[in-house]
Amino acid sequence: MIYDLQKASMWKRISAALFDGIVLSIVVVLFAWLLSTAFGFDNHEAMLEEKYAQYGEMYQVEFDTVLTQYANMTEEEISRLDEAYAALSKDEDAVYAYNMVVQLTLLITTLGILAGFLLLELFVPLWLGNGQTLGKKIFGIGLMRTEGIRVNGVCMFIRTILGKYTIETMVPVLIILMIFLGTLGLVGTIVVALILLLQLGLLAFSHTRSVIHDFLATTVVVDIGSQMIFNTREDMIAYKQKKHAEKVAKQSY
Repeated sequence: MIYDLQKASMWKRISAALFDGIVLSIVVVLFAWLLSTAFGFDNHEAMLEEKYAQYGEMYQVEFDTVLTQYANMTEEEISRLDEAYAALSKDEDAVYAYNMVVQLTLLITTLGILAGFLLLELFVPLWLGNGQTLGKKIFGIGLMRTEGIRVNGVCMFIRTILGKYTIETMVPVLIILMIFLGTLGLVGTIVVALILLLQLGLLAFSHTRSVIHDFLATTVVVDIGSQMIFNTREDMIAYKQKKHAEKVAKQSY
């Protein structure tokens, strides 16, 4: 075992991240499907589609008209489309179904991703030890605090929930969803771009070549097979004192 930092190679980190990403995606989709069923999402979506079809047929318009099509529409077609939207907005059932679809989309997305992160990025690493996800376990890498101390529950919570889940995942995901739903514009794009720039900056210029979640939790990815990790700060200090004493003893000869 080596005390000096034995940082995991980039290819191992990327390989583990890809494996974990695939598993996480599967788990998130499963949780999202379970939540969708529990909340009756399909019923609200079917009601909304029915209302769109009803008013679309009534006013002879297509509600999924894209911007390029809208630009080529005649004044009469635009007028009918506006009338259809106005009538749709006055239909209480249609408004309720739309609001439920939007709110449940955000809720299911949020809870589904949270459940996936809690299971695979928090509970599994705490169970396996040394902050190892399934991917990290396979490729022989893990986590430690930057000062050489073993990670604990608080550290993993900060890394997973505050860093990975909140800042790196949910902020961009919710912004993209709101942009797609037409409730957020340029500001959201700027925020996502700033998060990406911060990630790249930390990866390029931090002394451990870490990203946001590692920076917040003061963790670093290391090779478990060769890295010495101390259980406590006291153990680390005692080890350094011992090594220093051995060095001094050798110099006296």
